[in-house]
Amino acid sequence: MSTSQRFGPTGVERAEAALVEQYPRLVRLAYLTLPDSLVRHTRVLLAHKAVQRALPRSGTPAGPAPAEGGPDRPDPHLTLVRARVLRATLTPSGPPGTLRGRIARPPVPPFVWGLRLWPPAGGIDEAARTLSGVPAPVRAAFVLHHLDDLPEHELVRLLGRAGAADPAGALHEALALPVGKELLEALRRPEFDASVVSARPTDLLRRRRRARACGAGLATLALALTALCVHGSRPAPDVRPAAGPAVSTALDPARLQRVPAEAWADTARVDFTAWPARGGRTGDRDLLARALGTWAAPGRTPVATAPATTAQPPAQPPQLLYAGELDGRAMVLMRDGDRVVRYGESATGTTGGSRTLDVTRTDDAGVTTAAALTLSRTPDGTSARYLLAPWIATTATRDLLRAGDTGHPLAVAADGVTAPAAVPPAGGSCTSWPVLELTSSTRIVEKHSFVLTDLGALSPVHLTYTPLPDGPGAVPARQPREVTAPEARTAWARLACRLGDLRGGAYRAVNVWDFAAAELPDGAGRAVWSCTRASGWAGPGDVAVRLRLASGTPRDVAKARSTAACGRFGQHLLAGLRWRSPAGRWYLLAAGSRQVAAITATGAVRAATSDRTLTAPWSGPDGPVSLVATLAGGGTVTALDGAGGGRD
Repeated sequence: MSTSQRFGPTGVERAEAALVEQYPRLVRLAYLTLPDSLVRHTRVLLAHKAVQRALPRSGTPAGPAPAEGGPDRPDPHLTLVRARVLRATLTPSGPPGTLRGRIARPPVPPFVWGLRLWPPAGGIDEAARTLSGVPAPVRAAFVLHHLDDLPEHELVRLLGRAGAADPAGALHEALALPVGKELLEALRRPEFDASVVSARPTDLLRRRRRARACGAGLATLALALTALCVHGSRPAPDVRPAAGPAVSTALDPARLQRVPAEAWADTARVDFTAWPARGGRTGDRDLLARALGTWAAPGRTPVATAPATTAQPPAQPPQLLYAGELDGRAMVLMRDGDRVVRYGESATGTTGGSRTLDVTRTDDAGVTTAAALTLSRTPDGTSARYLLAPWIATTATRDLLRAGDTGHPLAVAADGVTAPAAVPPAGGSCTSWPVLELTSSTRIVEKHSFVLTDLGALSPVHLTYTPLPDGPGAVPARQPREVTAPEARTAWARLACRLGDLRGGAYRAVNVWDFAAAELPDGAGRAVWSCTRASGWAGPGDVAVRLRLASGTPRDVAKARSTAACGRFGQHLLAGLRWRSPAGRWYLLAAGSRQVAAITATGAVRAATSDRTLTAPWSGPDGPVSLVATLAGGGTVTALDGAGGGRD
């Protein structure tokens, strides 16, 4: 096809054949390229919508597609469809009437009534979380190169045609993503398919009432229009949107979803979906109406949203988690898909500046990450009350800075609300770090205790610990453990105050991974290399590598944001730093994770070792050092941060 040609009936048929044949791949491309701030239900529908609307019409300009012919040339019809999909998903907004403008509207068609859709657990959504936080063109380049096997020159050309500002730069960033071989192999498995979705009903019996509600709404609308036509010259009455039957069912307090009190003990999905509606004002229709109305139209009400979270109103009736009164405030908690919303007002229901609205993400929450929500805080921020999951049997508080602290029982009311509990300091000196230690009911799991910490967000953060590899060599990976054993408590006691650096982020869990240990020169004792990973609800994680010495404050080695390092898909790690011994001598210290078989240093220091740790005198001048590790299974890995302090 030349640039002067337009699609004829035959070209459209060929484009349709290419679209149908490659439909799962195109949906995967669209899903992973769309903004990660979208909830999964919307993202799935928009991905299918982008692909289905990518089919050109007869008479559409063919554009600069590759010429026909040649065994190594890509299918020009598939190239055109890909370009149209990318054009719609790289920038999902635009002028009305354009493809980008149309796809930014609510996700119809296809029409999906009474269902919430999302990719199955362990499928394409895991890849989306891994790439979350990465710019859309880079995500598109990652999919096209690693999963669709598109040559680099064709990839750059395709991104440019789709409107990407810097196609070559996007490809370069995609190639530099720290994605391991395991993830790439997993992404090619059939379950990593965005066109395969899970579905659950949203309203069941309430759905049959919609026809009557819609009919009544249309009748009211017709009467209102008639009245306007007859009395158009009269002043318009003050009609509130919440007063008529045409109000959206999603904002009707009577249609809020309520889960039975014992549902959590008889389900395989122990998360926020199993929380019953609790609190003394769950029947207060006026309070619930104000909460829903404020969510739909906040006006002057301050709205706090966690990073990568939207405050858009619900498309279906949300689930009621709590409605009650605490310390002079009325509080309402609701869940909408992957979001939890907290509404607060003065207990008297007055307006003014007393209303607040907070929204957070809760993607794939589970037994631990759906175990508590923050209901209220004291004005000085020193204590908070929490609403605990119905499966929590016992609750205690302890100081994370003191490894030997055995904990102190925390009173919990019958509706799951805790007594005020001290929270970690927001600034100043760090003399204590209060945490919650919760134990699940034996009705769902045996003797499972875990630790949560408050970082100022609506959802407390789950703390875990991964111990040192068990023995030398490429031993199997060890899994994160709860911070209840002495070894885990000791490790966290040295690092607890560093949690203050994570305030303000949307984190679901923080894990400390001790990946290497070595004896330091000049009698400095044993040091442990650890990587602290704060995993966000949206997928990306922030990491910090530190060296814990025998005494004193842990030494910062390297930091990185929005990375897979130190997680399930980033298990290969290398780090190093310039260190001064108690004797005043300078050394290069480096360490790698369990699969590292050798380390080589070049630059200001030249050294090598066939071990997972390296210690070499730094006798020359200051300067950059490059570290490269060889893996036992083949391949290499560079340092997360160079020994001279600069990123390799």
